[in-house]
This record gives sequence, C-alpha cells and structure tokens, in this order.
Amino acid sequence: MSDAPIRESQAPDDGHEHVVRVVLVDDHPIVREGLRLLVDAQPDMRVVGEAADGEAACRVTSALQPDILVIDMSMPVLGGAEATMRVRRECPDVKVLALTVHEERAYLTQLLRAGASGYVLKRAAPAELVRAMRTVAAGGTYIDPSLTGTLVEGYLDAEAAADLPAPDVLSDREREVLTRIAQGFSNKEIAAALALSVKTVETYKARVSEKLALRSRVDMVRYAARQGWLGTPTDTQQS
Repeated sequence: MSDAPIRESQAPDDGHEHVVRVVLVDDHPIVREGLRLLVDAQPDMRVVGEAADGEAACRVTSALQPDILVIDMSMPVLGGAEATMRVRRECPDVKVLALTVHEERAYLTQLLRAGASGYVLKRAAPAELVRAMRTVAAGGTYIDPSLTGTLVEGYLDAEAAADLPAPDVLSDREREVLTRIAQGFSNKEIAAALALSVKTVETYKARVSEKLALRSRVDMVRYAARQGWLGTPTDTQQS
C-alpha cells in the first residue's frame, strides 16, 4: 500500500504561541480527509503529515516530529499498538492518540501499555476528539468517557492483589490532583480549576508519585480506577 504524502503546512499560526502539529494515520483516505478538515479548522492545530499504514506512520513521525500522532488501532503492515511502541521508543516527545472502533478492554489495555496517551472511539463527537488532542498535547491522558467502566473493571481485575500503598497516605488536595490527572485533565487545567499555579500542581503530582510509587500518568489512571475515583472529583479546600 502506498504512503499518504508527507505534507508540511505553511499555514500561519494565527497569533497562537504554539500550534499543535498533528500527523494523521488511517488506511481509509476518506477518514483522513474528514480528520484533516476537523483539525485544520482549529485555530491552534494543523495537520503536518499523513500516512496510510503503521510502518509509514513511524517514518512520517520520525521525519516531521509532530506534537501528536493520531492513529487507528487496526492498521495494515504494522498494527497500531506496534507502531505506538515504536514511535514512543524512537520519538519520545511525540504523544500518541489512538482513534478506533474497538471498545473491548483488551484493546484499551494494549494501547495504554504500548505508551498511548489517549484512546478515543470513532463514534465520539468531533468536539470530543478535539478535546482529547488538546489534553494529550498538554501532557494529559485521555480515555473515552464511555470506556470508564471498562477501564475500572479491567484494572480492578488486574491489580486486585497488588501491594500498593493505601490512599490514606495522600492529603485531600493530593488525592484531588491525582483524580483530575487520571480523568485526563492537563496540569494547566487542574491549576485553573483549583486556583493553583501550574508549579504547585506539579509539586502535588510529584508528591503523589513518591507516596504511591506511581511512575507515569497511566499508573495514576490505574490507581484511581482501582479506588473508584474516576467520577467527578469533589473540590476540597486543603492546600
């Protein structure tokens, strides 16, 4: 299968401090076209490249070094999970967002383990996909809301016997920050919601990581899922 063309857009940045650069990967040209129109319609995003299979996705990503790679799970030549692992290994600064029709727990778990920062279903509303891209670009983790139950069930099963610290080692504010991180909010969004500085949020995040021995955002999602914290967080006044 031939590659979709590598494209480098020369569109102006419309005054934005940083325009999120996106590579789209899907083996259906009509899907890529629809995604490109959606992304390019956002003032703070632009599509810089496309590919039609997993192998090409790795080459295009390596050449263009985008902020986000949006990739279908089911890809020819090299599957989405394999491509994700390779991209995360070779281009660690590139965030991967999986866009797929698969709703089964196994697919979600596989992509998270491969290093994806987000998982969105193709039946999601366009606005949700845009939100997911912004969340991932800002360093957050985004899981399609309709898969929350699947995520909770999977991690409860997988980690029921895990020897993890009890949540009572956390302060109320640390727990709240952890919960919001697990729900996919970026540090900037958490800071705005809690009237804190981004630096303070990062400090709470570091404390949580140390107290609970959680190494990544995916680990935080797993822990919060096990504790049943993926619902709407309750604001606290402790700081």
